[in-house]
This record gives sequence, structure tokens and C-alpha cells, in this order.
Amino acid sequence: MKEKRWIFRKDYDIEDVNNLSQALGVDRIIATLLVQRGVTTFEEARAFFRPSLEHLHDPILMKDMPAALERINAAVKRHERIMVYGDYDVDGTSAVALVYSYLQELNSNINFYIPDRDSEGYGISYKGIDFAHETEVKLIIALDCGIKAVEQVDYARELGIDFIIGDHHLPGDEIPRAVAVLDPKREDCPYPYKELSGCGIGFKIVEAHLEQRAGVRLCDCPDSLSDEARKRHEALKLKLLKYLDLVAVSIASDIVPLTGENRVLASFGLKVLNTRPRPGIEAILHYGNVEPRDESDRAEGQSYFVKELTISDLVFLVGPRINAAGRIRSAFDSVRLMLTDDEKIAGLLAEEINNYNLQRKDLDQTATDEAKRRIDTDPKLASRHSIVLFDADWHKGVVGIVASRLVETYYKPTIIFTRSADDLYTGSARSIKEFDVHTALEQCADLLEHFGGHKCAAGVSLRPENFEAFTERFEQLVARDMPQGDMVPEIEIDAEIDLARDVTPKFLRILKQFAPFGPDNNVPVFVSRRIVDTGYARIVGQKHLKFNAISLDANHHPYPAIAFQQAYQYPQIKRQIFDLCFQLEENFWNGRTEMQLNVKDIRFRDN
Repeated sequence: MKEKRWIFRKDYDIEDVNNLSQALGVDRIIATLLVQRGVTTFEEARAFFRPSLEHLHDPILMKDMPAALERINAAVKRHERIMVYGDYDVDGTSAVALVYSYLQELNSNINFYIPDRDSEGYGISYKGIDFAHETEVKLIIALDCGIKAVEQVDYARELGIDFIIGDHHLPGDEIPRAVAVLDPKREDCPYPYKELSGCGIGFKIVEAHLEQRAGVRLCDCPDSLSDEARKRHEALKLKLLKYLDLVAVSIASDIVPLTGENRVLASFGLKVLNTRPRPGIEAILHYGNVEPRDESDRAEGQSYFVKELTISDLVFLVGPRINAAGRIRSAFDSVRLMLTDDEKIAGLLAEEINNYNLQRKDLDQTATDEAKRRIDTDPKLASRHSIVLFDADWHKGVVGIVASRLVETYYKPTIIFTRSADDLYTGSARSIKEFDVHTALEQCADLLEHFGGHKCAAGVSLRPENFEAFTERFEQLVARDMPQGDMVPEIEIDAEIDLARDVTPKFLRILKQFAPFGPDNNVPVFVSRRIVDTGYARIVGQKHLKFNAISLDANHHPYPAIAFQQAYQYPQIKRQIFDLCFQLEENFWNGRTEMQLNVKDIRFRDN
């Protein structure tokens, strides 16, 4: 296990902290956390702590949105057959479920399509276009993919099929010649927020269409509207709310920033999930041991579930299971799960998808173990700046997971390849904070058949004969562009706190309001000095360390602490003083909720 480097955040102005602390009447630690997240004024703090649907941007600002609405309206009016097409991961399938369920209410002549991971690969496939042509589709709405599908869109036009593309990935040099290409990352797109998920783009299409029908905009201030318009505005909000659970699932699973518009969408999506979850989500949560309360025990305003769902629950309990269908068999099942209103069908689909997830776990564990064995027994591989491995027997659906696990272990840019149905080598890339893997792949484009993604993760395919040349060039790029010296994982620390003095009920109450947490609004990480275990440390689950933490120099009640994957620290923690790097969290266990320290790292000291 690589030693971690503790980095204290310094990307903020002390004067901003002092001013905000005074304006809000909060301590400097809370003010510091807010300023680190770009909140420097009273009004910004109010928007941060009280997100509102009116804070969402006008979808018509998105490049090509008027053209998209015009083409959808024409298809609905002429009752043309529409296909909603999406990627096979959680983001893509949730986007398809959202847009399909909305358009189905307007035009029953509609179907959806998810490409097969093995035979079609990522993005718009010719097989999918051919199927659309055979079934007399006139309009394809592609979600979470398509921004680089220049040739495929041209092919569809030759067959008399129009495309609307709703994507959030980085465009290539050429934009597809579709009726509309909705992507905030287009250089010519003026949309203010650039970090929507693919499902978020689908939501903006639905929002724009509903606004057009309602004659009011979501971003309108209700106080500025007439009584009649205010009623239409309220009805618009209610219609849009029912889709936000899917958007929240996509935001959590696709690991997009939890800032700005995403934070608003996730906040309201979680409210929907915690009050009236759709049958498919409830059924899949059953396999994560999240159960509904008895109706007789459910108080007004209380969560539908025994524990309140968080973004973390979506990341670890919902996302992997929905993803597993596309990894192991067919992502059509994931869309059906999210669409069904029938509890019995939802239960059957959830059971099947959970079984796929169990298979996925076995496959990724086997592949990860083999990859680690190769690296650890081959000095040449171990000494490289990057990890690039191929195995024809590794399942295509788990190579991304394996790459992520290797990055966690070795902290190097990693690409894991397997053989695809068309005899290409297909892989998933995962990177570290210091290295832009997408830029590196651009510099290898002459050796690749396809690639796409972003700075930290990408998909890639190449011909077998180019594998060795690609491996060497990628290694050279990593060696050239990485900082000198051994790369060490960083823990970014928000603030140092005193367990005895700073952790008060008010502090914890305000900290909870920073949720929903995610990238760029992570759960705050704290450091406390001169901590000891009270003498009850123990190993749990063979790999994890559980203990009670207390300041050596102060008298206060001990805090329960859990250090995942750190059982190796057990001998020292029983007899040494240490500094603790941790997050504060609520732990729900056996019907009780208590505050605990989620330990990220431990540094032992002599005094």
C-alpha cells in the first residue's frame, strides 16, 4: 500500500473566510469549507444551502436546442417512429429511460435501443442504425454518446433518418451533421454549465419541451408571474420532478461534479428517491439491504426507507447493479427496470440484474488478481510509469473496473485491454490526478481505431498489430509528462480541527447541509492531532480496523472510527499516539444512527 501525502488546501482567501464567517454567523471552519467550494457571499451561501429548481439555467441557451425542439415537434405531429438511443452504462440507460418515458406520452410510435457492449461497442453503431431503418425509424435521439459519430450520422442521413445528439463528452475536430447536437462542451455552445451528465442533457431536452408547451420557464421567478402563469409554473415543476430521481442516479454513477446545476438536480432527485421511489429503484435497493419503513412507522417528512438515501448509496448500491446488466448481458434490462411501474416485474428484473452483478464481481476479482500477479512478478512491468495490459480472456464488461483497482493499488495511468467480437483490442483507461489520459490518447490517434472520454477516464480500441507500438508510445508520454519522482497518492485536507472543541452538534448540523456530496463538493476531510485509541481496537471483516478515538490532551467522549482496508495498522494503533485524517459521517446500524470518523489515513508519532 503506497504511503499517502497529506496536502492542506490553500486555494482560498483568508479575508473571504473572515467576511463570510461574520456575514453568516458561523465559525471559521465552516466559513473556510464554504469558501473552498466557491461560496464567498451571503447570497451564494443561501443558494448553496437552499437549492431551488429556479436556479437551473434556461435550456434554450444550449446550442441547437431550438432545432431539436422543432424536429421533435414535427415527429410527434406526423406520428413518425422515434428511437431513443443510449450508451449501456448507468448514465446512458437512465437517460434513455427518462426521455423515452416522456416522449411515449406524446407519441406511442417509439422504441429504445442500447448497443451491445461486445458486438457493437461504445457509441452509435451501424447495426443500431440499420435496425432503425428496418423498423422505419425517422428520428434517432442519441443520449450520452454520439458527439464523435460523424460517419454514422452521415450514413443515417443517406437512409432518411435524422439524428438529435445529446452528449456531454468532449467533441472531436468535427461536429456530426445532425439536426441538432446538444453538448455544453462544444466550443460554440453558450450554455453556462458545462458539467451535466448524459441523463442531465436528456432532462434539459424534456425541460425545454415542457416549457414550450406550458408557456413558462422553470427559471422564471414565480413572484414575477401572473396568478394563472404561476399555476402553470407550479404544474411544470411537478411534471419535471418525477424525472429527477433518474438524473440523480446518473450524476452519482457517472461521477460528474456536484456543483452548480448538478447539485440542484441531485438535491431534488434525492428528495424524490427518499419519498416516492420508482418500483425498479426500490427493488434494486433491496439487494443493497435498504428496506422501506413500515407505513405505520413513517412519520410526516420522514424518508420512505429505513435509512435516508445519499449520493454514496447511489454510487455503491444502485449504480454497480444497473451497470452490471450491460457488462454481463444486455442493458435493455436496466432500462426496463427503470421504466416499469409493476412491482412484480421490477422484482424479477432486479433479481436478475443483481445476479449479473454477482457474476461481475467474480469476473473483475479474477482479472484484477491476475493483473496484479503479472505486475508483481515482472520487474520490467513494475518499473514502468504506466500500466498497459492485455488478456483475451478478460471480460470486456469489467476492464474499466480492473483499471480503476490497479490505479488504486499502483497509482499509475492504466489501460486494460481485452479482445472484442470484431478482433480489435478494446480497453478502458483510468488515470491519476497528475495525468490527462485523453490528451495522451490524442497523441496516439494514428495507432488507434477509436477513443473517447475525458481527462481521468476513456475508452479505446486498436488493431492487435498496433498494441506494442501503442504501449511504448503511451509509456513515453507518461514518462515525459508526469512530474519527476515516485508518484504518491494525495489526500486533500480541508481543515485541521480539534475533536474536543470543534465537533459540536451545531457543527455537525451545518456540515450535513453541505450534502449532496460528490466531486468538487466532496465530504470535507479533516485532520486531528495527538489522538489515541481507548483500548478497544479490533479487526472487522478481516481487512478493516475499528476503534474509538480520543484526544490525548483533552477530556471528551470518544468517537467511533472505521478505517477501511487498514487492518495492517492494528498492532501500532494499540500502543502509539497518532494524527488522524478522516471524514465525519453518520453510520446507520441496527436501527441506530451515530456519528463516526471514516478514517482516510493514520500517521503515528513519537509523542
